[in-house]
Amino acid sequence: MFHRNRSETARAYSALAVGVICIGWSAIFVKLAGVPGPASAFYRMLISGLVLIPWRLIRGGSWPRRNLIFLIIAGGAFYALDLALWNTSLLLTSAAIATLLANNAPLWVGFGALFLFRERLTRGYWLGLFISLSGMVILMGLNAWRHLDFNLGELLAIGASLAYASYMLTTQRARTHVDTLTFMAISAAASITVLWIACRALGAPLTGYSVKAWSALLGMGLLSQLGGWLAINFALGHLRAAHVSVSLLGQAVVTTLLAMPILGEFPAANQMLGGVLVLVGIYVVNRRKAEEVVPEAVDLPAISPGESDGN
Repeated sequence: MFHRNRSETARAYSALAVGVICIGWSAIFVKLAGVPGPASAFYRMLISGLVLIPWRLIRGGSWPRRNLIFLIIAGGAFYALDLALWNTSLLLTSAAIATLLANNAPLWVGFGALFLFRERLTRGYWLGLFISLSGMVILMGLNAWRHLDFNLGELLAIGASLAYASYMLTTQRARTHVDTLTFMAISAAASITVLWIACRALGAPLTGYSVKAWSALLGMGLLSQLGGWLAINFALGHLRAAHVSVSLLGQAVVTTLLAMPILGEFPAANQMLGGVLVLVGIYVVNRRKAEEVVPEAVDLPAISPGESDGN
């Protein structure tokens, strides 16, 4: 099913590159908006949801079974928590560090599969985990570990990766039985609801922003959330999951490169070394996991936004 002509393969790789660049802008938009994390997360999902939900309703067709809808809604709640934590972390630490630490979700998914599903983990997983955790120690700084004085933004980014791992574990079954558009529409509706409640409970303002902030929120919802993941899902319908999941690690690289000229954030030597180790570790884990499953070549494959990346 993967014997495609060259032009079709080229389009798929082009879509994948566009998708990675789009999601790489996520952290930049959050920083430029400068609004509370839960509020920027709310508008990211609301803006994309205003396209996805009507699209799904107009398309029509049957809806998933009730138990699958429940799993998707639960996953949408975890995804909302992931975005709220990650967006908040971006206001407290650099875009590159927050993105790298939030990308550790595949590591925690392995632990969850071990304890919840009794899945046996390979040597490749443990090697990847060791490499990535070593990178996290270096990235966060040896002094922080020595004195247990960690940056709150970095801790929130790690919390975001745990929330996204919970999202992936919760929706694992639904992703294989529900088409992407239906999955994304239901998940978006759940995330929007949870984030609205969180904003009200935390007193995060949803109005009164500057033109710059609204422009960044619009870019986040349309470019990063909607455009990015539609492009990546298109690529997944034509390329092997192993190739796509590894390519998605480029998000952290794109974010780092964009953050230097736009935000004036230049990573220190330990952050660069730690970041490389984190990416290598996640690559090792993702390669082992992605090569176990080959996606079916359908119009909209059953994969959620951010299979290998929480943001």
